[in-house]
Amino acid sequence: MTITHVKTRFAPSPTGFLHLGNVRTALFNALLARRDGGRFLLRIEDTDRERSRPEFVDALLEDLRWLGLDWREGPEVGGPQAPYAQSERTAIYARYYRRLESSEQSYPCFCTPAELALSRKAQLAAGRPPRYTGTCARLRPDERQARLGRGLQPTLRFRVPAGRAVEFTDLVRGPQRFASADIGDFVIRRADGTPQFFFANAVDDALMGITQVLRGEDHLANTPRQVLLLEALELSAPRYGHLALIVGADGGPLSKRAGDLSVRELRASGYLPEAVLNYLARLGHAYARDVWMAPEELAAEFSTAHLGRAPARYDEAQLLHWQSEAVQHAASERLWEWAGAAVRARVPAPLGAEFIEAVRPNSRFPNDALFWADRLFGAGLTPSAESEAAIGAAGAGFFAHALAAYLQHGADYPALVAGLRQRTGLKGKNLFMPLRAALTGETHGPELARILALLPPDTIRRRLRACC
Repeated sequence: MTITHVKTRFAPSPTGFLHLGNVRTALFNALLARRDGGRFLLRIEDTDRERSRPEFVDALLEDLRWLGLDWREGPEVGGPQAPYAQSERTAIYARYYRRLESSEQSYPCFCTPAELALSRKAQLAAGRPPRYTGTCARLRPDERQARLGRGLQPTLRFRVPAGRAVEFTDLVRGPQRFASADIGDFVIRRADGTPQFFFANAVDDALMGITQVLRGEDHLANTPRQVLLLEALELSAPRYGHLALIVGADGGPLSKRAGDLSVRELRASGYLPEAVLNYLARLGHAYARDVWMAPEELAAEFSTAHLGRAPARYDEAQLLHWQSEAVQHAASERLWEWAGAAVRARVPAPLGAEFIEAVRPNSRFPNDALFWADRLFGAGLTPSAESEAAIGAAGAGFFAHALAAYLQHGADYPALVAGLRQRTGLKGKNLFMPLRAALTGETHGPELARILALLPPDTIRRRLRACC
């Protein structure tokens, strides 16, 4: 099938906050659409009445926008197939239920959960894969009416055609083949009237013109069901690609300490959205260039041919690496806001841009910037143990010379260093480390030249005198 216009979607259930697994699915679908100038659609699958909550909808919209994964159709944007929340599409689903019922491709099922559980247990005990045995598929019309007359609320099951082979080419895993005998008739409408995932998801994809769907490999077994459903309804199926799941460093499922962190938590920790995007775009997907990329570059070089089949391993060190890259590539004005109110309260606003450029190489998160704001502009300076040792080893005479060189050359770093070298005969770390320790209370950190230019002259004089 030749696709002339790409349209992908992200269809989350609002039962919690977005975590990295969700976001990677959204990202891959967005990159695929943007690479080919297509459309990325957002749909809310909120038919789980007990767990779906409006605050989770608001949160996921906010998180997607923070990440720059803006959708061209969906909630708050609209589009030709509105509404984009499944809870508002019941009348649409009803039409397609009636179509299946009128063609006898579905039937009411009165089996209770207890009866189904017992049947499942018996099949497992007999060494057979559990599937619906078709009890209600054989009911006569009068038997159905009798059960309805007693007030029983049936589910609606799709009648899976016998002797069929369901075949499709997965965008990630290649040719797939399923025997209909291994599927069993499945529920498409719950007893309370709400649509089952298989049904609503497939119908919405077809009606909304979705051409490609990238989703987790845990949905692979759903695909033959949905292909059969859409065929019965005479609707077009998208091309499916099933992504390898993300696992922790131990190869097991993600934990809250690892990649199951929500986007909200990452954002609150100070991660920049570009860091998350650069990391996730490589989690199960290979780029020819392992370098920092802007979002448009990530899209331009994305390809389903580069999606791996092996589980994608979460690596916090890699996420931290891309966070460092994000900080290095961000505009100073943006980092000034990112650093937070506590930093802005300590650093004079006219020096904001200079401060950011000075501490950028030594700051991965806002707390790092706050540390240096305290070190450079705090009321008092308490040197670290290493700094105390460096100051003591240099001796009072070194700092008397340093003060004299500063009074002569000011913040002219090359001239000051040359003058101090001439006065003391020292060079290398024996010269730079005690000077840094006196000015910042640390033996490592931002470039000394930037520190000298940034600190007020009276602060520099006071800190050097305190070491004399």
